[in-house]
Amino acid sequence: MYKNLAAVLAAVCLSGAAFAQQPDAPVKAAWVYVSPVADAGWTRQHDLGRRAVEQALGAQVKTTYVENVPEGADAERVIRDLARQGNQIIFAPSFGYMGPMLKVAREFPKVKFEAITGTKQAANVATANARYYEGRYLAGIAAGRMTRTNKAGYVAGFAVPEVLQGINAFTLGMRSVNPRAEVRVIWLNAWFDPAREREAAMTLMDQGADVLAFHTATSAVMAAAQERGKLAVAYHSDMRNVAPQAQIAAITHRWGDYYTQRVKQVLAGTWSSGDLWGGVDKDMVRVEAFGPKVPQEVQTEVLAHQADIAAGRLHPFTGPIYDNTGAVHAAPGDVLKDDEILSMNWLVQGVRTPLPR
Repeated sequence: MYKNLAAVLAAVCLSGAAFAQQPDAPVKAAWVYVSPVADAGWTRQHDLGRRAVEQALGAQVKTTYVENVPEGADAERVIRDLARQGNQIIFAPSFGYMGPMLKVAREFPKVKFEAITGTKQAANVATANARYYEGRYLAGIAAGRMTRTNKAGYVAGFAVPEVLQGINAFTLGMRSVNPRAEVRVIWLNAWFDPAREREAAMTLMDQGADVLAFHTATSAVMAAAQERGKLAVAYHSDMRNVAPQAQIAAITHRWGDYYTQRVKQVLAGTWSSGDLWGGVDKDMVRVEAFGPKVPQEVQTEVLAHQADIAAGRLHPFTGPIYDNTGAVHAAPGDVLKDDEILSMNWLVQGVRTPLPR
């Protein structure tokens, strides 16, 4: 009997030692996406960021995602379910997720939440965004050089500050090299609606626009420009796969480094709430993937300005800046402050479309 007992005790000790030598359980990290994961677009870039976390951390992380989640009640339900499932950090890359996330965060104080493009923090809710307007300005320079009608079209989701920043920076970039350039906007009040995005692009081209830009979630505008033989600026990711001749350039954004850093902080127990707004200087925004119709001298010009932005020598919102009602927003040489950019609720001179009510 004692021999058997000794064997059992030895086995228990060995199993305990083996258990003690096992690595810590992986961090569970989740993402909520406002549209399906496609080959290009907003959600694609964030999912590439999620994959970068997996590649960097390997067995130290276990990721999951839920796609095509509408903003509002559905988002609240999904975020709550992910918290209940034991995810220790949840990323929600869409502005309309901020309210639902803040509500759920109060119920789960030990879970870390990241409201990407959000503006409100809490003890366990951080915010982060990229200075997309820097890329918009650079793309505007290219569009200003490429247009022949001096008319650009812009398909926009909602009239929130981030979208207004982009429209304004794009227009300022165009007019910095082509003072006669004008921009017309169609508002969709939706981020993801491929059919309406395409319809809006067609309407703008019918109105004389020969270059297009957009702030929506799909590549529908690019495909429409390709079909009509016009030009367009890709947003979020390189879209030459759907618009090989139409693409002027791509304004890409990169989230892998940020997401990896934040998950590492959860692993180390050093995560804290905060707010990051990174741009070209942090390689979170980049203009690249020029199309075949863009002359080398235009590419060189844009890349030189990109280097200037990264070095702090150029700021897109440098005065004089007037809105499209004639009001002054920046005197000559003055630069808009971050809080003025973040609360932007006006459109610059050169935008021919009024703000929606």
